Amino acid sequence: MPQEFSMRVIARIHSDFSTKFGVPRQSGLVDALESTVVFEPEFRNPDALRGLEDFSHLWLVWVFDQAIRENWSPTVRPPRLGGNQRMGVFATRSPFRPNPIALSSVRLAGIEQTAAHGPVLRIRGADLMDGTPILDIKPYIPYADCHPDALGGFAAVPAGETLEVIIPDDILSRIPAEHLEALRGVLAQDPRPHYQNDPERVYGFGFAGMEVKFSVDGGRLTVTDIQQKAD
Repeated sequence: MPQEFSMRVIARIHSDFSTKFGVPRQSGLVDALESTVVFEPEFRNPDALRGLEDFSHLWLVWVFDQAIRENWSPTVRPPRLGGNQRMGVFATRSPFRPNPIALSSVRLAGIEQTAAHGPVLRIRGADLMDGTPILDIKPYIPYADCHPDALGGFAAVPAGETLEVIIPDDILSRIPAEHLEALRGVLAQDPRPHYQNDPERVYGFGFAGMEVKFSVDGGRLTVTDIQQKAD
């Protein structure tokens, strides 16, 4: 039996996240986030998507291409547990795995036929950085994929409560209307590492061509500045 398999990138995602900071920790947490899946040239065949429009959700199988390591560890420190407790790698969704493969459930918002890229998928709720390579796409099947009585271990519920997001009026005017709801949703999920809780610290991340700065005090997140990134 073969011990190694080669896989081909079939598509890449185009999202609002230029870095991993700010990306929701799981898919589906911020439905307002819209991304596109653009297929690699050899896979731009509309026949490959025939029937996909009848499904509301998809599984994306993708690669943690920013977290590839030569070696692996049987245990990792999940940020969810403060980074101080070790868990078995197969009991977590850590990117540091023997094979850096990830799985995300997303909502299919539409399929568009484009002149430049052939068929393009519009999806919502993805937790992927811009440019992330996708290995496969499969339909989400409710009777097989949904288990209401399943146990979630240490990640049974979303991490913590959502934050109150405060955006001063002078900063609010700098945010394109089409990105406002998604940005609020991302900030409400608290993008900070779980082990950091300094109300004086200013954090920043790139989102939809903007550099977003914020601080958090208790349950309130305040946006301190937003600037358009230079091209």
